[in-house]
Amino acid sequence: MNEMRSLFLAGLLALAAPALFAQTNAAPPAAAVEWSSLSPEQKQMLGKFQDRWSSLPPARQEALARGSERWMQMNPEQRAQARHRFQTWRQLPPEQRAMLRSRWERFRALPPNQQRALRENFRKFKQLPPERRRALRERWRNATPEQRERMLERLKRREARQQERSEQP
Repeated sequence: MNEMRSLFLAGLLALAAPALFAQTNAAPPAAAVEWSSLSPEQKQMLGKFQDRWSSLPPARQEALARGSERWMQMNPEQRAQARHRFQTWRQLPPEQRAMLRSRWERFRALPPNQQRALRENFRKFKQLPPERRRALRERWRNATPEQRERMLERLKRREARQQERSEQP
């Protein structure tokens, strides 16, 4: 039972982590979440926080409450994936976690259309055969900053052409 609860909390924290580290300038400060406003299921999941709930920062309360809501809506497979992602996250060196947080913050600061474009490009990348993905990663790693800039510019031009085509009747 304790192992299951630990795994659940690990998944919950994995879900809450992006919200904790993705503060943007446009976001208003989070309002405190009263313990009494949580559902019985949320209270059960977040029970280890009950004694110190009122001393948690409002942003953390909000992230935990949202994370617990998301967790309850997940099916068993999604929960297993979340647990795995959190375990992977915990095994990363602190420097790599800091780098990933920074990238996440930069992503969150992008306009929605650029976020969509990045997600679409990532989806396309994941559909490539593994050997092609390895070759592209290697090409990127070996590129100079100037070459990388040219690669990004070509990608932007290609996306703009695709956008124009999709907007034509």
